Amino acid sequence: MTEEPVDVLIIGAGASGAAVAWSLADTRMRIVCLEQGGTSNPSDFPSAGRDWEARRSSDFSISPNQRKRPTDYPIAEDNSPIKIVNFNGVGGSTVMFAGQFPRFHPSDFRVKSLDGVADDWPVDYATLEPFFEQNDRMMGVSGLAGDPAYPPKGHDHMPPLPLGKAGQAVARGFNKQGWHWWPADVAINSVAYDGRDKCINLGACISGCAQGAKASVDVSYWPHALRAGVELRTHCRVREITVGDDGMATGAIYYDQDDTEQIIKAHVVIMASNGVGTPRLLLNSKSKAFPDGLANSSGLVGKNLMLHPYAGIQGIFEEELDGYKGPHKGIQSQEFYETDLSRGFVRGYTYELSRGSGPVNTALTGLSKGRIPWGANHHGAFRKMYNRTTSIFAVCEDLPEEHNTVTLDASLTDGHGIPAPKIDYTLSDNSRKMLDHALARGSEVLRAAGATDILTTAPLQMAGWHLMGTARMGTDPQRSVVNEWGRSHDVKNLFIVDGSIFVTSAGVNPTSTLQALALYIADQMKQRLANLFD
Repeated sequence: MTEEPVDVLIIGAGASGAAVAWSLADTRMRIVCLEQGGTSNPSDFPSAGRDWEARRSSDFSISPNQRKRPTDYPIAEDNSPIKIVNFNGVGGSTVMFAGQFPRFHPSDFRVKSLDGVADDWPVDYATLEPFFEQNDRMMGVSGLAGDPAYPPKGHDHMPPLPLGKAGQAVARGFNKQGWHWWPADVAINSVAYDGRDKCINLGACISGCAQGAKASVDVSYWPHALRAGVELRTHCRVREITVGDDGMATGAIYYDQDDTEQIIKAHVVIMASNGVGTPRLLLNSKSKAFPDGLANSSGLVGKNLMLHPYAGIQGIFEEELDGYKGPHKGIQSQEFYETDLSRGFVRGYTYELSRGSGPVNTALTGLSKGRIPWGANHHGAFRKMYNRTTSIFAVCEDLPEEHNTVTLDASLTDGHGIPAPKIDYTLSDNSRKMLDHALARGSEVLRAAGATDILTTAPLQMAGWHLMGTARMGTDPQRSVVNEWGRSHDVKNLFIVDGSIFVTSAGVNPTSTLQALALYIADQMKQRLANLFD
């Protein structure tokens, strides 16, 4: 029996897919979300066992090319110094994110006007502000109101997470330098919230929170969306978006958990597969009407990939710190966030604290950096590092460049024979100068904090967490893929709500802004229900 068309089909159950599903649920439309991964069991997370560090290199690696689960797809990334990081399953990459939850700044939406680079967004901070607030309530954010780096905003819903010894040490360094720092907004419970208990300092945040204190969307948004009537189908790998003779999207072809090809019809299709998965699927959805890929009359699908180059600065202290215990993040500094041309580059970056490392990672880092030798002094050198290190990372703004792309690989495919994405990405001169600046200033602040030795790396290789820009927003159909409310210029019933619609990347983690955009687009859709299907 042929299934009746659904009203709304969402592809991807991560940060943006969950938010848009929950928001649209109050319309009483029939909403189905297809997710190629499964639902995580918290008892299976590495943080529930003693082998949590080892599993970061196997089934819970942040890299799909290392993880190699049946639900993953391979990524051809040899032509990029930064490797792609994601997670396929209900919750998407929020299952493995650190929970750092800053918003974009007002200036981030106006970089062309302010600094003469990239493009201005077709939306601004004021437009998104109510959706930032809505998203903070849904996710649950621990933090401290009053950060002078931001406009005034509503109070955070939970007190800030404890700074710990590492946070106090680094804050001391920023104070000595006279530089900005503030307790970070973090999507981790400092107290019980929305039926989820508080953080108990397991310390393995980026490999899944067995406590449920971290607001991955499988435990924040999805329970609410499911209770409101949204249907979530897991282990459903979408092959292509289908279109009719009129050029409108008609649904999708996918493989179910039994590897059986299925067709689902829909009146509206919403892409929520993020900055690599969305262009991959659009480029794979070729037809007579769209020979270069769906919604690609501009030729910009897959172009302008932005990844946030990271600089890592680790300090070794004589005093004992927290080690890996505690939430991954604690404080941040935006001293070098806005453009100052005397630094030699435009735009800027955020410093984020990242506490310490477990014993295995401490040993591996010490060996690779020449601080822990083999032989007689091996254990003594290890003891000088273990529980005595902490790091700050600089999240550097990545400007859009059309030669940074996601395309389809000519030979690599996933388990269903669907062409895999190919990444071509190079660092700009602006990014290199920003990284050098971040390493120098970061080393200064850790030495001011009391570090006796400094280890630096830039760019971090396994750090492509933030996937943006490959189906950008804009009012000009020749210079953008979707309009100012996420609707495809080419296909009027196709919407995109994930990081691929970002115009610029800012110098902060994108999840908060990504979800605010998804809620804003859902709100725009609800205001325009009468013409969604025209």
